[in-house]
Amino acid sequence: MKKSIFNLAIVLALSVVMSSCYTLTYTVGDGAQTGVTVKEKNHYLIYGLFPVGTSSPTEMAGGATDYTVTIQHTFLDGLISAITFGIYNPTTTEVQK
Repeated sequence: MKKSIFNLAIVLALSVVMSSCYTLTYTVGDGAQTGVTVKEKNHYLIYGLFPVGTSSPTEMAGGATDYTVTIQHTFLDGLISAITFGIYNPTTTEVQK
């Protein structure tokens, strides 16, 4: 019984720790107006030191003058990073027009 409670506690702790490392949000102009969302992945190597492919929020906005940009490590991004032991670190960029 104690072992199963301990295992449950470990799983819950890992879920909290890996939920989201960071989130960066900034607003351009008056912020999102239409609710249209565009998502792209950013690709980094070795704990994020070397960018391989990054998205451009300006291009993702498609000429819109008012939009909100959110860059974050999603749960899936953190899981992939943990599986590869930090060799590959993706992030997700979301532009809301």
